Amino acid sequence: MTKAQKTAILGLLFALPSFMMVIVIVAYPVVESVILSFQSVDGDGLTLDHYRNFFTSNVWRANIFYTLNVVIWTTVANTIIAYSFAIYLVFTKSKISKLLSRLYLIPRFIPGIVAVFAMMAFVRDTGAINRFFMEFFGMDVRVNLMHTPLGLIITNLWFNIPFATMLIVAGLSDIPSSIIESARDVGAGRLRVFTQMIFPLSFKSMAISATFVFMGNIGSFTTPFLMGANFPRMLGVALFTEFRQFFNIESASALSVLMFLMSALVGIAYIYTSLKEADWEK
Repeated sequence: MTKAQKTAILGLLFALPSFMMVIVIVAYPVVESVILSFQSVDGDGLTLDHYRNFFTSNVWRANIFYTLNVVIWTTVANTIIAYSFAIYLVFTKSKISKLLSRLYLIPRFIPGIVAVFAMMAFVRDTGAINRFFMEFFGMDVRVNLMHTPLGLIITNLWFNIPFATMLIVAGLSDIPSSIIESARDVGAGRLRVFTQMIFPLSFKSMAISATFVFMGNIGSFTTPFLMGANFPRMLGVALFTEFRQFFNIESASALSVLMFLMSALVGIAYIYTSLKEADWEK
């Protein structure tokens, strides 16, 4: 046995415990959920009724469209805001940008349920905004953000902007400053430098952040459970209700598989984008 073969075997042995942990904790529950999703309620045979119900029932279709509406708008708005903020932090050399670069990650250290309750106390009809206007202007201002898609999107942005900004900042920081300076020396304007150099070089990090934000929100529970409406519901809340309240394990398993497929489609799009050779690399 050669030294290279011994090294390869040793590496496999070191990776085996982690691989077995993934099989037990991740792969087995996924396979079990897929199997249960095709079982009938009485357990007599296989059926597609659970999946068919998602697209024929008005209730489930409303839940799916509602979830996709909130998640897509959250992802789009988060990507635009986080990318713009990251551009400011990386390419603006000022005291304010340096201060913000040290402070913008603070929301990541606040427990999720604490942040949601703080947001609820801020935006509800008798919350901080209403009390501020009543105290100083005598106006009964009600923002009406509780139990609305806009309220969920704003709260999701509070959670996701710091995380997405961190990923995009890392990608922007890898761009050599000499490339940008050379382009400016030969007469390239700021818009051209951004569209032809900065954006293509940072596109992958932006795509990574958008992918993680979409996957993190498609099955979110805490925020929609506390701030969402009773109908339609986000899929994470609907999954909890289906499993915990109705004990409909087969339908809950099918819903889990459906949510996984939604995330998988976004993941496949990201992988394709990452592996595709960019024009400037050819």
